[in-house]
Amino acid sequence: MRMLLDRRRFIQASSAVALGAVSCKTSRATAQSLGELRVALNGGEYAKACIEAYVKPFEAEMGIKVTPISDEVSETQLNLMISTNSVSIDVIPVSASMDVQAQKKGYLEKIDYSIYKKHELDGILDFTRSEYSVGSIVYAWCLVCNSEKYPASRPRPTSWSEFWDVSKYPGVRTLYSGQYGSEGPWEQALLADGVPAGGLYPMDIDRVFASLDKIKPHIRKWWSSGSEIQQMMHDKVVDLAQAFDGRATVLSDEGAPIEINRNQSVVTWESWGIPKGSPNKQNAQKFIEFITRADRQAAFVQLMPYGPANQNALKLMPEDVARKSASHPAYLASSITMNHKWYAEQGADGTTNADRLMQRWNEWVLQ
Repeated sequence: MRMLLDRRRFIQASSAVALGAVSCKTSRATAQSLGELRVALNGGEYAKACIEAYVKPFEAEMGIKVTPISDEVSETQLNLMISTNSVSIDVIPVSASMDVQAQKKGYLEKIDYSIYKKHELDGILDFTRSEYSVGSIVYAWCLVCNSEKYPASRPRPTSWSEFWDVSKYPGVRTLYSGQYGSEGPWEQALLADGVPAGGLYPMDIDRVFASLDKIKPHIRKWWSSGSEIQQMMHDKVVDLAQAFDGRATVLSDEGAPIEINRNQSVVTWESWGIPKGSPNKQNAQKFIEFITRADRQAAFVQLMPYGPANQNALKLMPEDVARKSASHPAYLASSITMNHKWYAEQGADGTTNADRLMQRWNEWVLQ
């Protein structure tokens, strides 16, 4: 969730899409009486792009009124709506971790996949869809270098073990902070220590921190927000970074000396879901089916720098645009998909793996 918030702030700050204001009315009675849909679309330019790529075409084709809400719905808010029988929103963005919780706590309605066309459903990446949500966007953590420090005529690090190799590849480094537990330099540390991609989970937490011990003296800063890493790369204060692919892509498109290496990228995603007790569940099912079609996701991706969950969308856009997507098949072949179920697993004491990582990090980073 933290990664999504950082990337949304990035989108809001960097996009030049000029659209109208997003309505924020919240009357459940209105939604029920009109039979219209109320859809949360995150915020800012992201929501505006959703209106152009999803809402307007859906209304035109289906004749169903959609009231867009320029906001996100947190797990806490979702739980409160459901527990108080006051669900007023029909469709919400669902993080990968929220989907895991939905399966445990009954937050979401099951998706009716019977209404999907086979070729559309086959195009949606398996890991982005479940019984309770359908994939919308895919993004990644990548190894990024300053191409002035590492020009094409010289060797560049292309794996996390090479990132850790400060003798062969000297330079100023930065990694993401582990302060949130569910996100951090965890997979990167294990890959650097020789763990194969297929053997990352369940994580050996002791081995994670033993690997981090080796790189710790060479880290200029443990960054904690997308805007922070983007500024660091822009100002050339670091030579090597673990960074969001979108942040790095924007800088590269602006002419910054940024080289993105997709090998061993760590991929995550966001989906769409229907809150349990939605007033307009049937129309909500239709809306999600519509907006996860290839043509709709292709339209959205050309407004927002995310990868589409429906890979058929990549065939409907220019190749140079498709190649900026974390979900491009050429990149997925060498990427690692985050195992959000492992992060959410609880031990006998009720502590999740994410909690254990956060607690361990808070002690370790002060040593």
